[in-house]
Amino acid sequence: MIRAFEGQDADEVWEQVVEAFRAGHGVLLQPSRGGATKEILHAAITINDPRQRWVVSRQPPMNVAFAIAEIVWIMTGRNDLAFLRAWNSKLSDYVGEGPHLHGAYGHRLRYHMGVDQLTRAYQVLSSNPDTRQVVLQIWDSSVDLPDPEGLPTSRDVPCNVFALLKVREGKLEWLQVLRSNDLFLGVPHNFVQFTSLQEVVAGWLGVDCGPYHQLSDSLHMYEHDEENVFASQTPPNRLRNTDSLALPKEKSEAAFKELGRRMERLIAPGLRRPQLERVVRWDEGPEAFRNMLAVLASEIARRLGWDEMHDHAMATCTNPVYRKLWHRWLRRVSISSQNERQQYRSVGRAR
Repeated sequence: MIRAFEGQDADEVWEQVVEAFRAGHGVLLQPSRGGATKEILHAAITINDPRQRWVVSRQPPMNVAFAIAEIVWIMTGRNDLAFLRAWNSKLSDYVGEGPHLHGAYGHRLRYHMGVDQLTRAYQVLSSNPDTRQVVLQIWDSSVDLPDPEGLPTSRDVPCNVFALLKVREGKLEWLQVLRSNDLFLGVPHNFVQFTSLQEVVAGWLGVDCGPYHQLSDSLHMYEHDEENVFASQTPPNRLRNTDSLALPKEKSEAAFKELGRRMERLIAPGLRRPQLERVVRWDEGPEAFRNMLAVLASEIARRLGWDEMHDHAMATCTNPVYRKLWHRWLRRVSISSQNERQQYRSVGRAR
């Protein structure tokens, strides 16, 4: 049986899915190599306004800078682990040590198959918007199927397998198919990743975004994440993402490339305060990209202990959702740092 979840924005859909797991009807208990899970098979998810892609209610809050870094990493076709790990130091715990990621979505879409699938999709849909033949392939059976003994070929086998793109009534519809979907760690990031791609390609085509659809064949929640998942809190006022990633293709590609260059400067060893200030000044950049850069620069300044600089960088951000996510993330890491210091002092006294 297919279970359907539909909402206007990502947060609304997330809350519906969480409630389904809480209720337990049709939820299976399923072992896995990562631990015991609760699973809903064949979950069909629809977000009617894909620009409202951020799950704000998740507890603890997601690392918004890392999620933005993933968008840039995918759009620029990268597969190097070091770039992403600069924004999420725990990433190797899940995907291995690299130096390149086996299943990197951007590399799979833009290079791995021997064709830039995003560019080809743009060309095809520009020429023939009625076509039903645009499929973006991520899964590659020659390198992704388990070995004959059932063992994975990599720690980073793609969870997303393909996407189907169609232009209908002047809007780009996107269906993303996943073989496996972790509710806590995966779903909020998958929403961001692929609704962003949808909006980018729609901008290339000069059309609006239609609904985003996601078919998660195994939508599951690890039992060790249950407490966090059920702690999700509905925000009293839903803030709207005010940015648009929709640009003509040439401007879009140039903007992502430039944002990637500035990110490299932010994570380079020996960054100085004047350098960070120069990186953030991007007066000619599109507003949506300047806002992403503000979040990224704020996270780097936070890590370096430059509190006044991360406050100044975020003050330039005009996107209320980014500001909300950032401040929730800042509270999360501040509490974690306090707990770590308290634990350290307690160990010291015990010695």
